[in-house]
Amino acid sequence: MNQFLSTIPPWIRNKYFIATAIFIVIVLFLDKNDLFTQLERKQELRKLEKTKEYYSNQIELERKELESLKKNPATIEKYAREKYLMKKDNEDLFLITEKPAATKK
Repeated sequence: MNQFLSTIPPWIRNKYFIATAIFIVIVLFLDKNDLFTQLERKQELRKLEKTKEYYSNQIELERKELESLKKNPATIEKYAREKYLMKKDNEDLFLITEKPAATKK
């Protein structure tokens, strides 16, 4: 056994090296907040920040649309025509729907 230990370099047998190596293994692989979990969380955080930015932009667009609806009667008419398919009494309304793209089987 002593001969086996003598073949290992002394810097690897050092108690500080062994303690540091065990600590690194625990932190990288065995801890509940290991390296891989942290990487997944950072990726999820980036995804959530992108969705937050998207929804913030959508909220800003909706606020601008609301302000224009409050102030401009022509915008109210345009909105009613586009969103609720409303029409004037002397108009005809034609709805044209596009066919979905044909899929190859």
